[in-house]
Amino acid sequence: MNKEQVSIGLINPKDAQNVGSVLRAIGCYQADDIYYTGNRYAYALKHNTDTHNIQSQTHITKVDDLLNVPQEHMSKDTKIICIELVEGATPLPEFEHPESALYIFGPEDGNIAQKIINQADEVVYIPTIGCMNLAATANVVLYDRLAKSLRGKSLIEQGDELIRSSRDGNNHLKVKQ
Repeated sequence: MNKEQVSIGLINPKDAQNVGSVLRAIGCYQADDIYYTGNRYAYALKHNTDTHNIQSQTHITKVDDLLNVPQEHMSKDTKIICIELVEGATPLPEFEHPESALYIFGPEDGNIAQKIINQADEVVYIPTIGCMNLAATANVVLYDRLAKSLRGKSLIEQGDELIRSSRDGNNHLKVKQ
């Protein structure tokens, strides 16, 4: 059995704070890495220090083409999953996540190219009224993946122990019994 591999592909992201939120989601939901195209993120990163610490802890790589990420970084079984509001796409609640996936998200001010949509193994959308931003979309998809997995079920079983290990050190709240 292959090791699970969860990667995020970002098409020319423009906002360092959005990418920073995606980086944080990778840690929260135990994804592996980020690949991105374009030059806007590198420019934005120079002007935003919020992502420097997170970036140093996560594998984030610029690539020319998300459909051709170097094979040493991806399993041959990796499925390409585009997340976009596309007619004919599968709603996220009905989607079964593959073991290994590269989830591709479009830019904040655009969409995924038809060429990439045509080559995807699956195209999935999140049923909402209106569209969400890049960071919110990535968080929802990664949460859905974790919640539907055996790993997610084991996290739920940890209950209060997981809460204590995950929350901020200043948070000591409890539900009134």
